[in-house]
Amino acid sequence: MGSFSYDKKLAPQIGSKPFFAFIGEAFESVDELKHLKEILLDLFRGEVVTNLNLAGLDRVYLCTALSPNRIFFSHCALRLKKSGTVVPRMELVEVGPSMDMVVRRHRNPDDSLRKEAMKTAPELKKKKEKNVVKDAIQGKIGKIYIPDQKVGSVPLANKAKGVKRERREAKMKGEGQKPTQKKQKQDAE
Repeated sequence: MGSFSYDKKLAPQIGSKPFFAFIGEAFESVDELKHLKEILLDLFRGEVVTNLNLAGLDRVYLCTALSPNRIFFSHCALRLKKSGTVVPRMELVEVGPSMDMVVRRHRNPDDSLRKEAMKTAPELKKKKEKNVVKDAIQGKIGKIYIPDQKVGSVPLANKAKGVKRERREAKMKGEGQKPTQKKQKQDAE
């Protein structure tokens, strides 16, 4: 078997993620190839990303379905070339092992066991905050409910003194009309 010779610039960088391309309809229709696809993706699984930076993409694994039980697997480096547009032109250079694989002695897992193995943690839903709006300019804006204030019915601090004076005056008027007799204490001997 001959060895590959390639430019060291094409060597994979530390921390880079491989890109997988599954070519052929058999990866979606044949159970054996579906299972092989899941195994390969689990084997090379890394952090799941939503956006992809082309500068960080440096290697590609191509899996081509040749027949219902045969696939061609190859490892390629990705070269980014200049193009007339914003998106660079990409070229694949074969750098690693390439092999023909035949799926034999395949046994599907039990459905219940497979479901349990494929479970993922439910994503936590963010609870909606009431009366809060986020604005790009002002940031987080909140609304506060304040009931109507009935200023006329609220007792003021100096009004309490006047009420006391009115009570004293009413008491004095009441004493003039009805003389009250005070009880004297009797000493128990």
